[in-house]
Parts: sequence; C-alpha cells; structure tokens
Amino acid sequence: MTERKPRGIDFETWTDRQIREAEQRGGFKDLPGFGKPLPGLERPYDEDWWIKEKMRREKVSFLPPSLALRKEAEDALAAAVEARTEREVRQIITEINDKITAALRMPPPGPPLNLSPYDIETVLTTWRENQQGLS
Repeated sequence: MTERKPRGIDFETWTDRQIREAEQRGGFKDLPGFGKPLPGLERPYDEDWWIKEKMRREKVSFLPPSLALRKEAEDALAAAVEARTEREVRQIITEINDKITAALRMPPPGPPLNLSPYDIETVLTTWRENQQGLS
C-alpha cells in the first residue's frame, strides 16, 4: 500500500521520489508496451481516444444494431466471395441470412435495416467467377 505523504513535503517532491524509487526497484520494467513507442502518435488528437480503444479491445460496437447488422452482412458477403470451398460459401451466407431474416421479423433499433437475405446461387456464381480468375 502507498504510504501517506508526510507533512511539510511538497506533493510534487513526494510523488517524484516515489516514482524514482519504483524505477530503481524495476517496478516499471514488466509493464505491457515497455520500451515501445506509444500507438497512435501520428494521428490527430482525439479526446475520446481512450473510450474508442477500450471499445476496440472489448469488441464492443458503437453502431446501432441495425447498422451493425448491415456491416456484418457486408463483411459476410466479402468473406463468402473469398471462401475456399462452395460449402464454406453456403455456410457463411446461410448464417447471415438467418440473422437478416430474424431482424426483418423483429426490426432492431436504429435506422431502417434496408437489407434482404442474400440469394445463395447469386453469391455462388460470383464465387465461382472469382475462383476461375485465380486459376
């Protein structure tokens, strides 16, 4: 536990002494990121950087549910086109279509969904064309 600041000693002096003693004991050497540059120094200052970083680490979306589903649908379509097998394409599209169908039955909060389930055969045609282009 941290000791209390003695009377008659300036806060800055007392704090500096505690930091110096901790450095001498090696108290800062095992911290994550020790000796590495601070991330994001090249970006403009954002006063909410720490909130955004926490949300990114915790994988929390700051989009309304309807927009988050739109983004998930776009990502699923891109993943399906890049999939290795036809079976994988069908699985990805079936899973996102189930989510879209559920959202159409009970619309999530936020802006209108503006989505409809993907046609698996159309996605498979695109996937096959992509596979032929790779050969």
